[in-house]
Amino acid sequence: MASSDTRTTDSTGESATGNLGQNVSVEAGLDALDLVVTSRPTFRQTFVNKIFPPIVAIAVVMVVWLILTPVVDDPSKLPSPGAVGTEFKDAWLAGDLLGYIWTSVSRGLLGFFFALLIGTPLGLLVARVKFVRAAIGPILSGLQSLPSVAWVPPAVIWLGLNNSMMYAVILLGAVPSIANGLVSGVDQVPPLFLRAGRTMGATGVKGIWYVTLPAALPGYVAGLKQGWAFSWRSLMAAEIIAQFPDLGVGLGQLLENGRTASDMAMVFEAIFLILFVGIAIDLLLFSPLERWVLRSRGLLVKS
Repeated sequence: MASSDTRTTDSTGESATGNLGQNVSVEAGLDALDLVVTSRPTFRQTFVNKIFPPIVAIAVVMVVWLILTPVVDDPSKLPSPGAVGTEFKDAWLAGDLLGYIWTSVSRGLLGFFFALLIGTPLGLLVARVKFVRAAIGPILSGLQSLPSVAWVPPAVIWLGLNNSMMYAVILLGAVPSIANGLVSGVDQVPPLFLRAGRTMGATGVKGIWYVTLPAALPGYVAGLKQGWAFSWRSLMAAEIIAQFPDLGVGLGQLLENGRTASDMAMVFEAIFLILFVGIAIDLLLFSPLERWVLRSRGLLVKS
């Protein structure tokens, strides 16, 4: 009898031990799923994944350009890569190239900063106050769909040919996008977050700062990115249309100067510079910010 009890006890012990081992292995497996490999990628991985693809794309464009140049055989319509390169070289040697870029970039970034200061509280107001949303929400959506170039003539009439006119056009183009992006982000905040914040005493300004804005960051960042795109487009439209010696020569005016002189090499120079600035701002500012937001929410995991 004692032997039977002993066998029963051993059997039960072995079963419990087996179950415990299975639970431990399952937990270890689940923990392994949560592991995030944060090792720094090698240069080869970075080159293959991020550097090499753009190089290939640029090479393809250059090959197509070189093929089309003798086919078109008209420099006034399609200049050769060498002619555009000479235009860049002459502007650099004359000390004008960086001036073109800085004139436009300084205006664009300062105007975007002002748009950020106006669009953020406006977006919060529209998102949180029903009456304001009903009154202003459709107007913001309409303004966002309005081409930025439409604001240049009234801005010139109201403010004259000066930098204030440039900033006004940027604001009218960027503020609706920033505000609408924030409204979209706030609308996607789970109500449970807001109730939990109120329970913990995060009401009023504290609730906005510690609960609403952090939870709405993905939509807000998307609105910022779109707002910069509208800022840059608005500025280029203003520089192309409104020209005055005191304003200096920005990239938009450089593009218009090339059109006026029928100099397609200068036109291509301006286009490439406009593209370069737009891509550089996105890569240096908005892409890292977007990755940080996604990674902080576990939506972008390094593996």
